[in-house]
Amino acid sequence: MAEYLAADKKQEIFSKYGKSNTDTGSPESQIALFSYRIAHLTEHLKANKKDHFTQRALLRLVGKRRQLLDYLKAKDIERYRDIVKALGLRK
Repeated sequence: MAEYLAADKKQEIFSKYGKSNTDTGSPESQIALFSYRIAHLTEHLKANKKDHFTQRALLRLVGKRRQLLDYLKAKDIERYRDIVKALGLRK
């Protein structure tokens, strides 16, 4: 089985949403990475409905992403709007 989040995929996410491909700490790159992981876990749970451990991990990731989005909204509303639009999130 191939690793779902290989190093080159992370680099691609960071370069697309962060300032550079080594920008791993900015809220935008973190939110993009969490969104990718959330999408992957959601697909896994569709096939494995009784996997409660993964369900709990998914809920924690969603919470972390929500916290980062709230932080970004308080700090810089334009950056918040840009990342929400780029990722196609609801809010």
